[in-house]
Amino acid sequence: MAVKVLIPTPLQKLTQNQATLQCEGGTIVELLDSLEQNCPGIKARLCDEQGELRRFVNFYVNNEDIRFLEGANTPLQDGDEVSIIPAIAGG
Repeated sequence: MAVKVLIPTPLQKLTQNQATLQCEGGTIVELLDSLEQNCPGIKARLCDEQGELRRFVNFYVNNEDIRFLEGANTPLQDGDEVSIIPAIAGG
């Protein structure tokens, strides 16, 4: 099942400067494993030492925040679009 992943600019150095990737995965967790296989080192930027999603990185599936779905266990369908958005703070 192919899922389109939109990569933020700060992480594109790990994807050979690609802004969009096609990956496999039935859930966000599986998608992250697929990303790591294709782009070694990217998972460490997205997950903490315990393997949990970092709080300052937001994931959206078809424009829906996964925090309001099933989090890292959010199911994915063929053709879904996953956006990875780093949180921005400031004042």
